[in-house]
Formats: sequence, structure tokens, C-alpha cells
Amino acid sequence: MQEKKKPIWAKIPNAVWVLISFACAIALWLVASSQLPAVFAPPAEVGAAFVSKLESGILLEHVWASLSRVLIGFGLAFITSIPVAFLMAWYDPIRHIVEPWIQFVRNIPPLAYVFLLIAWLGIGNESKIAVIFIASFLVQVVTIYQGIKGVDTTLIKAARVLGAKQTDIFFKVTIPATTPFILVAARLGLSTSLTTLMASEIVGGDRGLGMMIQQASGYYQMDTVLLGIIMLGIIGICFEKIVRFLERRFTGWQETVQQ
Repeated sequence: MQEKKKPIWAKIPNAVWVLISFACAIALWLVASSQLPAVFAPPAEVGAAFVSKLESGILLEHVWASLSRVLIGFGLAFITSIPVAFLMAWYDPIRHIVEPWIQFVRNIPPLAYVFLLIAWLGIGNESKIAVIFIASFLVQVVTIYQGIKGVDTTLIKAARVLGAKQTDIFFKVTIPATTPFILVAARLGLSTSLTTLMASEIVGGDRGLGMMIQQASGYYQMDTVLLGIIMLGIIGICFEKIVRFLERRFTGWQETVQQ
């Protein structure tokens, strides 16, 4: 039987596709800037704004302020969400008490309660980190909880038949089976942290990409606005790549088993 020939585009390396995609984005950007110059600054102006703010050091200050808030808020949420999710999955009384409140707060946009936190903690880093923590925690705890509840009960029963203790089941069965969900939760938590960052920074403060975007939009400096948006996108892609690397590192055994 003759093998079916692969289409030409299947032979193109991924790196080339990335370059093609980037070129298409630049072309679309140029068209948008020519048709709507008041909204979309051309790439040359955004590049000039990047060089200017980088040389002055203000861009690095904004990036570091936003990045530190995201990492601290996400890190605290990640550390907290894992034990809470396991407690909810293993002990029904805790789940019955905690889950309704998690579902309730999860459906409230962060911008709705950011003003309460600012009134309580002020406009400094504490309130911004608190907003990021709450939003990221809620997403992660729900994802990890669902992963724990989805663990194959056959594995747990087999471990008990073989004489495994409760601690052995927890560390050698439940945690490895839940690891993919924990990493998915980390990815969702980082994404939520970045989107929540904007809500926390635009209501107060003097540093951060969200504040830079808001101040620039007030003066109609669309090149700086686009620069801030692009920087947020680059940070998000970097986070995505890191989590995907960790997924391959810690869950590669699953692909081997499935093969």
C-alpha cells in the first residue's frame, strides 16, 4: 500500500511557522496603524518608546513591580491551594463548609472587591498582591480539587489490597496522579494573576505595567499603551513556556505509560 504524501506545509519546521506568524502579525499591525492611526501606533513608534523607556530605566521598574506582585500573589496562592484542595477532597465536612464560599467568590470579578482591599490595606503592594492571591487561589483550588476527585479509584483499591497505608496511598498514588492537574492549575493561576494584575494596578500606585498603560492612555500616548500590552503578553508567554517545560519534566512518565 502506497504511503500518502504529506502536504508541503507539514514539512515546514516550527521555527519557520513562528517567523511566518510573526510577519503576519507585523503586517496586520501596519495595516491597522495606517487605517486607525489614532488607536494603533505604528511599530516604529512603539519600538522608539521601548528604547526610550528602557534607557531611562523606567520600563524595568514597571516590569519588576508588576512581575514581583504576580509572582508573590501567585506563589502564595499556589502553596495555599494545594493543601486546601486535598482537605476538601478527603474530608467531606471541610468541603461542605468551604466549597460554597469558593464558588461564590469565584464568580465575583476582582475589580468588584479590589476597592475593599484598598480601603483595608491601602494602595501599596499589599492590596495588589491580595487581589492577585484571591483570584489565583480560587482558580487553582477548584482545578486541583477536580483533579483529586478524578483519581482512578481502582489504583487506590489496588494499593490497599497490596497493603499500602493511607500515607503511602497519598504520596505514591494520589499525588502522582494529581500532578498534571496541579500544573494545569499553575498555568491557569498565572494567567489569572496577569489579568487580575491590571485590575489591581489601575486603581492606584505609581509603578507597574497596568499603571503605565493607564497613565499613557490618559495622555493619549498610544505607543506606550501598546508597549505595555506587548510586555504583558511577553511575560505571559514566558510563564506558559516555563509551565509547559515543568509538565514535560514531571508528567513525561504518563506519555511513556500510554505508549
